[in-house]
Amino acid sequence: MKSVFVLFALTLVGSAFAASHPFNANDLVMMDRVSDPQISPDGKHAAYQLRETDYAANKGVNSIWLLDLTAKDAKPLALVKPGVMPSTSPRWSADGKYVYFLAQAKDDAVTRVWRIAVNTDVANTPEAETPWPVDINNFKLSPDGQQMLLSIDVFPDCAEHLCTKKPADEKLSKASGTLYDKLFIRHWDTWADGRRSQLFIAGSEKPRGGKGMVALPRLLSRGIDGDVPSKPFGDEGEYAFSPDGKTVYFDARIAGKSEPWSTNFDIYSVPADGSAAPKNLTAANPAWDSAPLPSADGKTLYYLAMKRPGFEADRFGVMALDLASGKTHEIDPQWDRSAGGLQLSTNGKTLYTSTDDNGDHAIFAIDIASGKATKLNGPGQVEGFSALGNQIVFARSTLKTPADLFRINGDGGKETQLTQLNTARLADAQMGDYEFYTFKGADDATVQGYVVKPVGYEKGKKYPVAFVIHGGPQGAMTNEFHYRWNPQTYAGQGFAVVTVNFHGSTGYGQAFTDSISGDWGGKPLVDLQKGWAAALEKYTFLDGDHACALGASYGGYMVYWIAGNWPQPWKCLVDHDGVFDNRMMGYSTEELWFDEWENRGTPWEQPENYEKYNPVDYVKNWRVPMLVIHSAHDYRIPIEQGIGAFTALQRRDIPSEFLTFPDENHWVLKPQNSVLWHDTVNAWLKKWTAP
Repeated sequence: MKSVFVLFALTLVGSAFAASHPFNANDLVMMDRVSDPQISPDGKHAAYQLRETDYAANKGVNSIWLLDLTAKDAKPLALVKPGVMPSTSPRWSADGKYVYFLAQAKDDAVTRVWRIAVNTDVANTPEAETPWPVDINNFKLSPDGQQMLLSIDVFPDCAEHLCTKKPADEKLSKASGTLYDKLFIRHWDTWADGRRSQLFIAGSEKPRGGKGMVALPRLLSRGIDGDVPSKPFGDEGEYAFSPDGKTVYFDARIAGKSEPWSTNFDIYSVPADGSAAPKNLTAANPAWDSAPLPSADGKTLYYLAMKRPGFEADRFGVMALDLASGKTHEIDPQWDRSAGGLQLSTNGKTLYTSTDDNGDHAIFAIDIASGKATKLNGPGQVEGFSALGNQIVFARSTLKTPADLFRINGDGGKETQLTQLNTARLADAQMGDYEFYTFKGADDATVQGYVVKPVGYEKGKKYPVAFVIHGGPQGAMTNEFHYRWNPQTYAGQGFAVVTVNFHGSTGYGQAFTDSISGDWGGKPLVDLQKGWAAALEKYTFLDGDHACALGASYGGYMVYWIAGNWPQPWKCLVDHDGVFDNRMMGYSTEELWFDEWENRGTPWEQPENYEKYNPVDYVKNWRVPMLVIHSAHDYRIPIEQGIGAFTALQRRDIPSEFLTFPDENHWVLKPQNSVLWHDTVNAWLKKWTAP
C-alpha cells in the first residue's frame, strides 16, 4: 500500500506544475525556500541559503547562493551547489573574499565548516576549515576573521579532547540500557546521551593559509553545565565576539537537576584566549537573558531579557549593560512587543529586530537613545534579515507567496524585490484571496482573525469551512506562507478557511499574550466562539452547517476541549499532537517550566488547576467524528496523549481514525509524510462536510 501511494504521489509531483490547478500539498512541499540572507562587508552582494526538495529521497536539500545587489534584475548564482555538497549557514569573511558555511561532503561522516572564494568568473572549489572528526553545530567568525567560535557536542568530562563518543564497556558489549540520574532524559525529539553543546575557539594559533586549522580548538565554556547555544533551536545568535576579538559573550542555562523547570539563562563573558573561566554578567536576573551583542566601541553589551522566571513567553525587553560599571537599563520599556534577535546599525545608533505585530512578523528599528521602535517593512512574515550600511536585505512571505528576498533602506521606505524563486510554480497554482477581520472577543477586547476564500470562489455560493486553531498557545496565525499549517492547502480543496488569534496570541501586546495562562479553556474558547459567529455574519459565503475544526499542539488541546464543550457547529474535528490529559501532560512533557507556569504550579501542588480545563474529563460529551494524528518522536506532547484520545473515541463508538508517523516529531517535516498528512486530513474534511 505504501509503495502504491509513493508512486501516486510522485506522479502528482511530477505533473503538479504542468497546468493551472488549485494549490495542493504537492505544490507546498516542492516550493523553494529561501532563508538566512547575509550582506557582504562591502554591501555589494548577499549570500543566502536555498532549500530545494528532493521528493524521491524524501528530504530537503540546501545550497548557498549569491546575489549581486548592485545590478538591476540580477540573477542568483549558485555558490555551493547541492550536487557538490548540501550546505547551510553562509557567513562572510571580514575581507569579503570568502563565504564560510556548514556542509557534509559525500565521502565524509561529519559536518564541517568550509569556505569558498567568491569569484563570479570561475567555479571555485570549497575548502574544509575544521579538520577534526566532529560535527560542528554552528559557528561565528571574529571581526578580524582570524578566529572562529564553534559549537560542538562533547562529553563534559573530556570536552577539551573533543570526545564525542564514550568507550564501550567490553563486559556489557550487548547491553542496550541507559541509566539516567536527572532530567532531561529526552528533549524535543532526541534522547539524551550525556553530551553537551560546548563553545570552542579555533584558528588563532597558526595562519590558515587556505589549508584549514591544525591545533585542537580551545574550550571556552569550561565549567558550564549547559548547552551553548541552547537546545533544541539555539543558534550562533546566542554568542558573540567583542569588537577587538579579545572577549567572547554567550548565554547559557546552568543545568544541574533543575534544567527542565528553569528558564534562567544568563550571559557570560570569557577571555578569547581561555585564560580565565566564564564570568556571569546577569546573575541578578533570575529570568531569561539572551542574544548578547556588543556595541561598536565594545563598551556596552546589548541583549534581550525577560523579567518573570519560568515563563518562556514573557516579553523580551532590549537591555544595555555598561561593561565598565555593570549597570543595566532597558532601552525600550514603552514598546509593548517582544524583540527577537538583534543587529546593530553601522553608525551604532540603531538596533534592528523582528517580532510579531498585529498579524505580521516585521522588522523594527529601535533608536538606542530614545527607545522608540519604528516598523520598517510592509505586510507579511519576515523570515530572516541582514542589516549593513543603509540597507536591509530580508526574506519575507505572505499568505499567498512563499518567501523571496527584498531590500529596504535602514530607515524603511520603498521595498525592492530581489528574487522571484517560485514564479513558475505560483503561476500554475491557484490560491484563495484572504482578508483580516476584527471583532469583540472575551472581556470585550478587540481580537483579530482572517478568512481565506476557496479557490474558484463565486459570489453568491456557500463553501464548507476549515476552522484552524493555532498552537503555542503563545503564537499566532500570521500573514505567512507556512509549510505545515498553510490555509491555501484547504482553499485549494474548495474550503474556506477561518482562523482567530485568540487571547494568548503574540503580536497584540504582552498583556494579551499573558491572558491565556491559567485560562486555557476560558477566554480563548470565548474568542473562538465569537470569532466564528463574527465571521459567519460578515462573510456570507461561509457555510456554517458544513464546517470542521482542526488544530495542533495547543490547537490540538483546544480541539479536544471543543469536543466536550462546544461540539454543536462541527461536522468533524482534526487533532494533531494535542494535549488530551492535562494532568498526565504535567508529568510526561520534557520542558516542565511550560506546564508549571501555565497551571501555576506542579500537578501535585495545584491539581485543581490541571483539572479545571482538562479535556479528558469531558469525554462523556464527545460525539463529533475525529481524526487524531500523533507522531512517535514527539516528546513535547508524548504520543500516549493521542493514543488515549483515539482509545476514548473508539471505545465510545465515535467515527475516528488515527494517523501516526514513526519518524516525525511534534512537526511533520519530510515531504512525502507532509503529502500523506494533507491528503489524510483533506479526505477527512471532505467526508464529513459533504452535502
